[in-house]
Order: sequence, then C-alpha cells, then structure tokens
Amino acid sequence: MIRAGVVGASGYAGGELLRLLLGHPRVEVIQATSQSSMGKFLHQVHPHLRGRTTLRFISPDALQPCDVLFLALPHGEAQTHIEQYTALAGTIIDLSADFRLRDPAAYAAAYGNHAAPDWLPRFAYGLPEINRPALRETRFASGVGCNAAATILALRAVRDAGWLDVSQPIIADVKVGSSEAGSNPGESSHHPARAGVVRPFQLTGHRHEAEIRQAFASSGPLDVRLSVTSVEMVRGVSAAVHVTLPPGLAERDLWNAYRATWNGEPFVRIVHEKTGIHRHPEPRLLAGTNYADVGWEYDPASGRAVLLCALDNLGKGAAGTAVQCMNLMYGFEETSGLSFGGFYP
Repeated sequence: MIRAGVVGASGYAGGELLRLLLGHPRVEVIQATSQSSMGKFLHQVHPHLRGRTTLRFISPDALQPCDVLFLALPHGEAQTHIEQYTALAGTIIDLSADFRLRDPAAYAAAYGNHAAPDWLPRFAYGLPEINRPALRETRFASGVGCNAAATILALRAVRDAGWLDVSQPIIADVKVGSSEAGSNPGESSHHPARAGVVRPFQLTGHRHEAEIRQAFASSGPLDVRLSVTSVEMVRGVSAAVHVTLPPGLAERDLWNAYRATWNGEPFVRIVHEKTGIHRHPEPRLLAGTNYADVGWEYDPASGRAVLLCALDNLGKGAAGTAVQCMNLMYGFEETSGLSFGGFYP
C-alpha cells in the first residue's frame, strides 16, 4: 500500500481523484487539503463519497509526509510551492497546466512566466498513451489538458501511419461540458445563463495548442488551430479534428492504421460503426470512466477526414489519467482502480 494525499481536494478534479483513489486496492488516502472547506468531512463537499471515508479536509499547512501527492490546484499555484511538495512526497502528480510544457519559452508564450522554470524538464508529460516509457521512470508527472488530450488521441493513429500533412492547418473543433470551468461559480456558469447554450468561448489562441504541438514535435512544426465551444453537457469533451489525408485510402486502410496504434491500449477504444446512433464516439457514454473513444469519417475522393475523440474531462482528461500515471510510476497494473466502464442510458 502507498499513502496518498490530495492537495486542492475540494474541486471537481479533486473529488474525482478521491473517488478513484478510495477504490484503489494499493492506495490509502491519508490526507486531503482545502483552504475553503477545512474541518469539513469530505462527503460534505463531495456527497458521493458518503460512507467511503471519515477523513476531513485539512489546511495545506498541515500536510504530512506521504508517498505520493496529487496536486489538484488552480493553474499557477503548484509551481510556487513545488519545493515544499517535493520535500513531503517522493512522487508528485500535478493535474494543472503548471508542468505540462517542457520548454520555459513555450510555457511563457502560453501561460506567462513560470515561477520555477528549472522544474519543467523534470516532469514527464502525463498522457500514458504517448509517454508510457518516461512515466515508468519518473517520479514527477504532469497533468494533461482535457481538450489537448482529446485532440492528441484523435490525431495519433493517422500520424503513426504517416498520413498527417504538417504543412496544412489542422482544425480542432472541440465541444466541452460545464464542469471544465471548475467548481467555483461565475457569471458564465450560472445556470440560467449556462443551460441550453452552444457558446463559443475560445476560438483562437487556445493555450492547449502548445501542448498538442509538443506532443507531435517529432513530426515537425504543427499548425494546430483549436476552437472550443461550451454545450449543454456537464462532463465530457468531444473533439472533431479536420485534416486532409491522402485520397484513395480504403476503409480497411484506416481500420488497419487505427488498430496498429490502439490495439493493446487498455483505455482507448475504436468506435466506427456504419449505422446506428452510437456509430461515433459519444462523451455521455464515458462519464466517470478513464476511456477515450476514437473514430473517423473520411472521403476517399478528396482525402478530407474528420478525426474524432470523446472522453470525460474529469476522468481521462484529469483524475483518471493521473491515477493511470501513478500505476505506471509504481509498477502497479496499469488499469488498477480504473475498471469502471460507464453506464447507459
């Protein structure tokens, strides 16, 4: 058993982490911090955890040494206290954007100056499907951007097949649910203003573009253009990535490419049916899971393709991937604690 703590545990990602870790056969959760909810039982903030634990939230100043610390803090906070956290735990898994980019210049361009730039190259990018060997060897793992993760997974198979033309713009149209905005209410998340919307909120210059470029750096400079729209959904990311592939490909060529990349991956499923309402990836079916479903539409006459990926922004896009990273870092079964397969309807 390893002893785990969650810093910033009162938010949505922190609650999802606690749910997964409390059911993990190799983990004992010994502490969870929250500035705003100190002294409260965990279930008073996360009601789905009632009966699962008797822990109360503690102050961040009361943190005790443990084996692994998950940092579920707002962007910008982990980097200012990273020395403190690494003194308390040998393994750090950060869910924010603070350590996703290895290059300080790229980080500064996307997020502003970093408070601890020397730490950026020490963190392994925390998407196991593209960085598994490094995660097995590190003690510091970054989180992933949920929109970036969906776009990366959508693109991966055609990149591996050698079909991705990096000289052409790659247009990623991403639909997201309301939980992506976090647990603190605001004008844009107020229910009367949020319900029923299809609200474009960042159509150019999205910060996750840098993360996608980093993931495919070996393929050359990538002109990725990410546009994000809020839709009537609580959990979920649905990415439709528009690219041009070589014309004349057969259906079996695409199936072979996707199988070559994803067969054997425990949490990526190919969804590509000819008929039915579930012939494409659908985020609703992935709520609470660590799965990502990928698929495509392709016109052999023109080469136009739309590459698809759906995932749960709090699961595969945050807490689920963080637990998957922990499993790799400690040599546990990679799927341990992550077996929930979703529900329907």
